[in-house]
Amino acid sequence: MNVSVKELFHANSGFLKAGDIRSRSEWRELRGLLDDNLIVKIKRGLYRLNDDTGYDQQIEVAKIVPDGVFCLFTAWQYYNLSVYSPFEFSVAIRKKQKIILPAYPPIKLYYWIDKFYLLGITEIVIDNQRVKIYDLEKSICDAIRFRNKVGMDITIEILQNYVKRKDRNLNKLGEYAQQLGIENIVRNMIMILL
Repeated sequence: MNVSVKELFHANSGFLKAGDIRSRSEWRELRGLLDDNLIVKIKRGLYRLNDDTGYDQQIEVAKIVPDGVFCLFTAWQYYNLSVYSPFEFSVAIRKKQKIILPAYPPIKLYYWIDKFYLLGITEIVIDNQRVKIYDLEKSICDAIRFRNKVGMDITIEILQNYVKRKDRNLNKLGEYAQQLGIENIVRNMIMILL
């Protein structure tokens, strides 16, 4: 039984690796889907279905990593703190937790000790599904904690967008910063921007 390339995309949560293509006819179909803008090339050898089904992949990621918490880039994007949009989902899990990830959707795991993992977990509802994500202030603390890895330009963008928000909670931010041992850094960076 022949399966179309589009069916392969649907069977793999909207993603497809080049290694999954087996025949010339499938390659022609893939090229046609690219030409028709029905799929997008994410990186070499990885494609994503470009459809409007309303299916949210965050729900799929939450099912793949049930104890995971959306963090860093995924959280910053959710809170509209950064325009940078990586092709992979950022998910925090406990340091010693073992998990095997599928090839797609693309997920980047961050292994955190309980001090960093447990603080600031909240839930949002996407398509009637509850999904764990770090709250706004924990996401700001994480931007500052990882400023050297993500780059100061992204960190400053995130902080600038945070201080403009009416729903910001500087007291909660200060409490989190104290618990994470970054109180002075957070205070100094926020004071510059206020």
